[in-house]
Amino acid sequence: MTPMASENSGYALRLCEDTLGASGRCSLLALNRVLYVRRGALVVTGAREVPVLEDQVWHGAGACEVGAEGGGATVLRYELIRGAAPVGGPGSAAKVLLEHTIDLDPRVEYLMRADRVDFAPGGVALPHRHRGGGIRCLIAGVLDVTVGEAPARRVMPGGAWFESGREPVFAVASKDEPTSFVRVAILPREIRGRTSIMYVDQNDAERGRPRTYTVYVDAPIAIA
Repeated sequence: MTPMASENSGYALRLCEDTLGASGRCSLLALNRVLYVRRGALVVTGAREVPVLEDQVWHGAGACEVGAEGGGATVLRYELIRGAAPVGGPGSAAKVLLEHTIDLDPRVEYLMRADRVDFAPGGVALPHRHRGGGIRCLIAGVLDVTVGEAPARRVMPGGAWFESGREPVFAVASKDEPTSFVRVAILPREIRGRTSIMYVDQNDAERGRPRTYTVYVDAPIAIA
């Protein structure tokens, strides 16, 4: 039997937007993180040097140095933190878009998943839950999101929201343009390579879903 998640685990997910000018560089401490390049290109130097282009990601847990290529870069930086952790190093303009506690149990094995969800115009995500919590950030279009009993919220590009996975979520995309968001979630390692979604009405799993998924990272992590 899987142990129950601790309600006082002390973990949080944080999403920052980093803006680096031409040839800008910054140093980041060791944390489980995903860097999604929203604009421009990066070179990330950790155990080795890795180029990261627009709409690509880098994932790692060690300390690293991030450098912008060409005319600079805008980066969505997702990090799993515990306690106080610096927002970012010198060399970038870092803005915290969202930080939210997440219940994790040190006895459970987890993975960090990063993916992109693309809705066709008028796409709908019928009421559903997930196997774990995560942060989403809209990068295109408009999305009306209802999480649990909270009022529906209209999310515009650059807007971020957290889903614990426990509350049902219903989302409706713009009818006039494609809509996309990038998300990073912490999920049980046992579902690696498999979907985390669970529909409130199982019949909805068989209905048309005008959206596509691009998985960038689905990697085991250590949280202890």
